[in-house]
Amino acid sequence: MGERLYLHRHSLVHSLPSHLKIIAAIAFILIVVSTPITQWGAFIAYFLWLLTVVFIAKIPFPLLFKRALIEIPFIFFAILMPFFGTGEKIQVGPFDLYREGLIAGSGIVAKGTLGVMTAIILSTSTTAREILRGLERLRLPVLMVQIASFMLRYVNVVNDEMERMKVARESRGFEATGVKHWKVLATAASALFIRSYERGERVHLSMLSRGYEGVLPHEEQIEHKATVWLKAMMYPIVAATIFIAQLLIGKM
Repeated sequence: MGERLYLHRHSLVHSLPSHLKIIAAIAFILIVVSTPITQWGAFIAYFLWLLTVVFIAKIPFPLLFKRALIEIPFIFFAILMPFFGTGEKIQVGPFDLYREGLIAGSGIVAKGTLGVMTAIILSTSTTAREILRGLERLRLPVLMVQIASFMLRYVNVVNDEMERMKVARESRGFEATGVKHWKVLATAASALFIRSYERGERVHLSMLSRGYEGVLPHEEQIEHKATVWLKAMMYPIVAATIFIAQLLIGKM
């Protein structure tokens, strides 16, 4: 699943080390979250800068917005917030909206969208394996990295088996069209779970037979020059510049 999100391109963003991209993404999100939603100029600048990074990474804009649709459920709940609450009301057309709810909902939509798009840029320009290596290099507990690695590989295996089972059912004339077919799908899901559990036992035994002792092999770490750090940190540095500039403008 994680590798399917990766989009192979020859760009500056793709060439950066994974751990630096993770640091840059987290720093950018922290700056965005720290910005009051009332500073609309800053958020417009954040979006423009994010789209500039997308262009540099050679990520198609339709692909970016298609993957960003994952946040629609959260946007739906944020849209409802102005209709509930207490305090001052604002007349918007035929609706009476609560000011505090409107500000909170707008903050969730704006900051959430920027965070989701940042995660999309990271996953599109970095393979899942590189992300895990980056987390390991950032001193995330080894056990957590290994669990995430096995989970990612196992999700891919289960997903492939689900696709094969779907093809097998359709080749025999089965097509799920309603509630009456849920029993067949539930039986297939339970069989898949049992087969996956058995596969996990076999994989664990095979790893032990090959000398696995709880630690995965490590690749040689390369020390990166200051210029590489500067290129990676430009993502949050520009955002920090926008944040500081907005504060200075507000005080004038």
